[in-house]
Amino acid sequence: MTTTGLFLLAILALGFLITFQIAKASEYVSVLKGEKKSFEQNNRINGFLMVVFLVLGIIGVYWCNKALYHKTLMPFPSASEHGENIDTMLKITLLITGIVFFITQILLFWFAYKYQHSDKRRAFYYPHNNKLELIWTTVPAITLCILVGFGLYYWFKITGEAPQDAMQVEITGRQFGWIYRYPGKDNTFGKKYFRMIDEANGNMLGMVWKDSTMETPNGVRNLKADAAGFDDIITTTAMVLVKDQPVKLIINSRDVIHDVGLPHFRLKMDAVPGTPTTLWFTPKFTTEEMKKITNNPNFEYEIACDQMCGNGHYSMKGLIKVVKRDEFILWRAKQEPGYKPAATAAPAPAAAPAPQPAVVDSAAHVTTKK
Repeated sequence: MTTTGLFLLAILALGFLITFQIAKASEYVSVLKGEKKSFEQNNRINGFLMVVFLVLGIIGVYWCNKALYHKTLMPFPSASEHGENIDTMLKITLLITGIVFFITQILLFWFAYKYQHSDKRRAFYYPHNNKLELIWTTVPAITLCILVGFGLYYWFKITGEAPQDAMQVEITGRQFGWIYRYPGKDNTFGKKYFRMIDEANGNMLGMVWKDSTMETPNGVRNLKADAAGFDDIITTTAMVLVKDQPVKLIINSRDVIHDVGLPHFRLKMDAVPGTPTTLWFTPKFTTEEMKKITNNPNFEYEIACDQMCGNGHYSMKGLIKVVKRDEFILWRAKQEPGYKPAATAAPAPAAAPAPQPAVVDSAAHVTTKK
């Protein structure tokens, strides 16, 4: 065990010992003073501490909000049109739950102080009230149904059909990073098969770039090369999107469950092995514009994996660059298809030895080769 571990263990043991000694001392005081008098004193102290805890708790909530508010996403606008609706829902939810929280907590601690035990007062037995129970059950139920209803409406909207002019980008999670794929000039994704994944030769997604025959649990499977995948662009650097153009994300996973978290766009979706998921949104601000909005020259849109996916989960940070259309066209023109480097990386067949020139031995009249 490390020194830090032993130190923490010693602190815990000391805390337990102190608590035990305080309890024993309280027991001895009760015996000396009399149980009734000690009970009344402890009751007054606990009632007073309830009020102190209430005041300090409210001050703490205010202080934490003031100190940490600028570190949250709330002060900054959503970077997508869908995110604006999510922000509105969040603000309404916080307003409703905040009002309920303060009312219930203030009453809880104040009642604990005001109605502490007293020999001058007897508790009133109030077992049942149908009207009161109906109110405090129905009102929260209706409120929650309304909030959930709006949530489902926006959820089905972002997971529904994307607009016709939406850009399509495939994002695949793996331990531990993201792979982005864009369709080529044919605007069609090529086929892929997970058994074709070959990192050594640059085939990170299992693209069917050649005819193949392989054994599967269901027997032999023949795969024909899919020419639609020859011009697909595959990159691991960053996802590049266009401002004000809808984008449809096709989300996959190569191994375990990951999660495409887009905090600045207020969106997220699980990446499930063998089950593609989708969502779409429209970016509102370029990366350069967000740098000015956030007053952060180092700002970058982030892809966060919101699932614990293994020991390297901390490295699952991806980047999104939102640019103007002409910048995207220029970037796209510089990209090479994923098939080209993969073909280049494949080992070339060994060349046959070149034929050697013949030499005539004039003495023996025998033709030989060097």
